[in-house]
Amino acid sequence: MLRFFWDSISFQMLLIFLVVFLLVADYMKNRKPKHFPPSPFRLPFVGHIHMLNFNDPHIMVEKFTKKYGDIFHMQMGSTSFVCVNGLRLIKEVLVNQAENFMDRPEIPIDSEVFSKRGLVSSNGHLWKQQRRFTLTTLRNFGLGKRSLEERIQEESQCLVDAFRDEQGNPFNPHFKINNAISNIICSVTFGNRFDYHDEDFQKLLRLIDETVGLHASVTSQLYNSFPSIMKFLPGSHQTIFKNWRLLKSFVREKINKHKEDWNPSESRDFIDSYLQEIAKDDGSGSFQEENLVACTLDLLFAGTETTSTTIRWALLYMAMYPEIQARVHAEIDAVIGQGRQPSLEDRNNMPYTNAVIHEVQRKGNIIPFNVPRLTVKDTVVDGFHIPKGTVLITNLTSVMFDKNEWETPNTFNPGHFLKDGQFWKRESFVPFSLGKRSCLGESLARAELFLFFTTLLQKFTFQPPPDTTLSLQFKLGMTMTPQPYKICAVPR
Repeated sequence: MLRFFWDSISFQMLLIFLVVFLLVADYMKNRKPKHFPPSPFRLPFVGHIHMLNFNDPHIMVEKFTKKYGDIFHMQMGSTSFVCVNGLRLIKEVLVNQAENFMDRPEIPIDSEVFSKRGLVSSNGHLWKQQRRFTLTTLRNFGLGKRSLEERIQEESQCLVDAFRDEQGNPFNPHFKINNAISNIICSVTFGNRFDYHDEDFQKLLRLIDETVGLHASVTSQLYNSFPSIMKFLPGSHQTIFKNWRLLKSFVREKINKHKEDWNPSESRDFIDSYLQEIAKDDGSGSFQEENLVACTLDLLFAGTETTSTTIRWALLYMAMYPEIQARVHAEIDAVIGQGRQPSLEDRNNMPYTNAVIHEVQRKGNIIPFNVPRLTVKDTVVDGFHIPKGTVLITNLTSVMFDKNEWETPNTFNPGHFLKDGQFWKRESFVPFSLGKRSCLGESLARAELFLFFTTLLQKFTFQPPPDTTLSLQFKLGMTMTPQPYKICAVPR
C-alpha cells in the first residue's frame, strides 16, 4: 500500500509538500511572542538580509527607526536581534536594566578563536573575574599613574621622529600610528615595545588590520547568518579564521617565552601576572592558558585598533579643516609652547583641543553599533517583551548624531563640547558605551588620544598632498575607519 501511495505521488507534488513543510517549519521556528518589538516583513529563511546595505548599514537602521520607532526587531538568516536606538532606551538597557542584558552572544565568525573566553566574549562569573583581574593588573602597571603617562610621552616622541623622517612629503600614516599606539598596550602586556621596522611586528599589525577590515565583508556577514553552509565555501571568512590562528600562535609564542624565564615572585607584565593566577589554582579554575590567550588578543586588538583609528580620523579632520587646526596650534603654543612635551596636566587648561578630540570621537563614530549583548532573562523594555536569549544591538550612532542632542550633528564642530569658552561634558557622548560592560580601557584611551594628538599638533601642520582632495569616506569592518589616505606632516 505504501509503495502504491509512493508511486502515485508525482515529483511536483513531492516538491510542493517539501516547500510547504519548510515554510511552516521556518514560521514555527521564527514565531515571535506577543508584544515583541515590531519588524519589517521578512522573507522565509533569509529574513531581512535582502534589505541590508553591506557598505552602510546605518541607512537601513535609520529608515527602520523612522518607521517603527526606537526599538525594532530584525533577522539575518539564522540570527535574530532587537535594535535599540536613542539615549533614553540605550541607558535603559545598559544602565537601568544592565543585569538583564549583561551577557554576550556567540558570534559565529569569532567563536572559533574566543569561544566565550577572554574579556569581550565571556559571560557570568568568568567575565567578572577576567575583567576585575585585568583592571587591577593594568593599574599595577601604571594605568592612571605617571609611569604610564611617561611611556605614552616617549612613544609620542618616537612617532614624531617617524613623521619627521618623511620630510613633509605625502605618506600614509596608518601603520606608523598603529605601531605607536600598539606599543603602549604591548609594553604592558608583553613587557616590551617594538621597533617601527620590526618585520615580525609589522606582519602582526597587518594581520590585525586585515582581520578588522574583513569582518564587514559580504561573505563574513553571510557566515554569521548561515554558518553551517558558509563554513564549506571559500571567502573572506576563511581568511579571518587563518589570521586568528596566526595571531593565537604569536601570543602563545610570547607566553612560552615568558614561561622560560618566569619568576613567580616577580611580575614584569600582564602575562607574568596571569601565569601567577594560573599557578595559584593549578589551572583548574577560570584562570587557564586558553583564557590568557583570549584576554591578550582582546587587549591587543582593543588597545591598538580603536585608538589608532581615532588618531587617523583626527589627522584627516585637521588637514580638511585648517582653521580648526590653527586654533589647536594657537592653544598649544599658549599653554605648552615648543620647549616641553605635553602632559595630562595640560588637558584642563586646553578646552579647545579637548573639544576637538571629543568631536573627532563623536564624528568618527568608530564602533557605530556597539558590541552586541544577550538578554539573560525575560525583560520588558518600553512596553515590549524581550525574551531570554535575544541578541540586543545598541545603536550608538543614534545618540552621537541625534539632532535633538547636537546643534549640528552632521558637521565637524568642536563647539559641541564648549560652553562659555570652557570644555562641556555631554551626556550624549558615548563612544566607550555605558554601564558595567563599557570599555575597560577608557582612561588609557583618553590619555593616549590627548598626548599623541597634542604632541603631533605641537610639532606639525597637517596638509593634503598638492592637488589632492581628501575624503571623509569610511570603510566598515570591526570598526569604522577612514579610507586609506596620504597626508603631509609639515614641521612647524
